[in-house]
Amino acid sequence: MARVFVITGPSGVGKGTLIRGLMERLPQLELSVSATTRGPRPGEADGVDYHFLTREQFDRKVAEGDFVEHADYAGRSYGTLRSELEQRVHAGVPVVLEIEVQGARQVRAAMPEAVQVFIAPPSLPALRTRLVGRGTDDPAEVERRLRVAEEELQAQPEFAHVVVNDRLDEALERLVEIVDANLD
Repeated sequence: MARVFVITGPSGVGKGTLIRGLMERLPQLELSVSATTRGPRPGEADGVDYHFLTREQFDRKVAEGDFVEHADYAGRSYGTLRSELEQRVHAGVPVVLEIEVQGARQVRAAMPEAVQVFIAPPSLPALRTRLVGRGTDDPAEVERRLRVAEEELQAQPEFAHVVVNDRLDEALERLVEIVDANLD
C-alpha cells in the first residue's frame, strides 16, 4: 500500500503553495481532491481544485459514510471522499491530503500510519498579512479565520512533523525531506 501524507495548518499559512512545490519535486505524488460546501474562487474548477457540493449533497455523503474525514471550518464543510483516497492508495500511488486540523485528527484515528505534517506561520501577525494579502476574504472572514488559526496552532504538539513557513524555499526543502524520507 502506498503512503498517505496529511498536510495541515491554519488557513493562509501557505499549504497550497508548499504542496505545489512538493509535487513538482516529487512527481510520483498525487493530490487528493477534497469536497467542500464553499463556492469556487476565481480560477478554481470542480473536480480539479475541489469537488464543490451543495450542503444537501455533502450531508448525504456524510450520512452514507462516503468520507474518510470531514470537518466544518469557518462556517463551511470540507471532507476527503473515501473513493478518492482508496482508489489511489490501492493502485500504489502515494497521496497528499491538504486538510484542516479536525480532519487530520480523524485521519490519524483511522490511518495511524499516515505521515502528518503541520504547517505553521512564523507568527499570527504574519498570518494576518497573508490572509489580507491574498484578497479572497472580506475583513470579517479574515478575523474569523484568525480566531480559528489561534486554536489550531495549539495542536502543533500532536504532529510528528512541524514545518514553519517563514521562508518559502526553506519550508519547501524541509517538507520535501520529510515526505521523501517516508516514501515506500
